[in-house]
Amino acid sequence: MWYVYFLRCADNSLYAGITTSLERRVLEHNECNKKAAKYTRARRPVTLAYAESQPNRQQASRREYQLKQLNKQNKEQVVYSYSLQL
Repeated sequence: MWYVYFLRCADNSLYAGITTSLERRVLEHNECNKKAAKYTRARRPVTLAYAESQPNRQQASRREYQLKQLNKQNKEQVVYSYSLQL
């Protein structure tokens, strides 16, 4: 199972990514290691703001691309809709 996610960064920006383990990946983004994305290294701490599952890496990558193409307002709408489901 693959996951597509948004992280909320300390500067209130959103970072999109994919992973097979949400917990591990969020920890990697928050720790000082080279596995963290360069974007999030400068914007710590980060928190998980959104996640959805995909059956395989190809579909997760496609969905990540779709999410990255959204403007800030639409990304925030995706995150808000997700928070209502929790």
